[in-house]
Amino acid sequence: MKITGYRVVPTVLDWGRRIGDINGVMPSNETPSSILVLETDSDLVGVAIGQPGLIDSVFPAIEGEDPRSVNALYDRMLAWSFKAGHAGTVYGAIGTIDLALWDLKAKAAGEPLWRLLGGRDRTVRGYASGLDAGLDDDELHTLYRSFAQRGFTGAKLKGGWNVADDLRRLAVVQDALGVDHPVLALDANESWNPKQAVRYLAALEQQVDLAWIEEPVRRWDAQGLAAVSRQARAAVATGENLTGVDQYLPLITGNAVDIVQAGGGWGISHFLRVAALAAGHNLPVSPVGFFGHLAAAATAVPNHALTEVQGFTLPAGISADWDIDDGRVILGTEPGNGLTFDESAVRSPQTSGICRWKVHTYDPPTPASD
Repeated sequence: MKITGYRVVPTVLDWGRRIGDINGVMPSNETPSSILVLETDSDLVGVAIGQPGLIDSVFPAIEGEDPRSVNALYDRMLAWSFKAGHAGTVYGAIGTIDLALWDLKAKAAGEPLWRLLGGRDRTVRGYASGLDAGLDDDELHTLYRSFAQRGFTGAKLKGGWNVADDLRRLAVVQDALGVDHPVLALDANESWNPKQAVRYLAALEQQVDLAWIEEPVRRWDAQGLAAVSRQARAAVATGENLTGVDQYLPLITGNAVDIVQAGGGWGISHFLRVAALAAGHNLPVSPVGFFGHLAAAATAVPNHALTEVQGFTLPAGISADWDIDDGRVILGTEPGNGLTFDESAVRSPQTSGICRWKVHTYDPPTPASD
């Protein structure tokens, strides 16, 4: 079997809400999405949802190759783009191709991807993540109540503007989940410096038990992340925006990360390597960004903690054979990654997809009274 070509099909994802974080909120409920169809000289195609914008720059590395040689092709794509650089959108293109290659490999083997990767149990524990910065309190409660109805008892809130708002919104989420001791996390999306993070968390943790604080400072700031980890009760989670295991090494060896995260858009090969590195340092790994790709890989690693579940919808034109219930992703049994593409159901994007950026002001916490 040989790779002969590809198609990138633009479509939209209707979230049913405006998504966003401290950096900005999308202007509508719909965001642009892209579907990669990787073609072969057989009747099999690989399907992936991802970031194929710069696929032209790396596709020559795999053209004419056997798609089942996934690990070798992943390294070949990295080497192909090494001189020009393979971070950012180039890494996104590599990751999207990687996802489609794994789909093809599983289809060729006639097995669901989770089994091909060595998983034993096709259920994956998850946590709710509403990308919820654009929601008022009533909308926030409704969203997380819908997660609770699917059995979720843990959630991650977007925050970081000011302590009072975050405490109020965390209480809304806890009420919506309807359990006494939910797993609660806060995602600051790299918006603080280390001093701000320590003070902010000290104020929050007087009233709420946070399981983890996500990206409290810049992704590359190993010293700052380590300082936050030392001084906060909450675990520090980071890594979703790191591209390649080499970028994780300073954080892991510097005790700067307690929960190692891997972005779903960077591919399965990336996730497996990050998971192995984390396991070698006795750290848990957590996939971020859910379209089912990394849930299959999560079944095959010994140190999986929780998988982020951002909602229950998929881009127009894509259906899946998995289900979400009891706070878990229940993967299907069809060969491949579980995604089916129906081009007749695609809808062309009508929005620009550019965030409506907000200028936010850090509100330092008020010191506790004696």
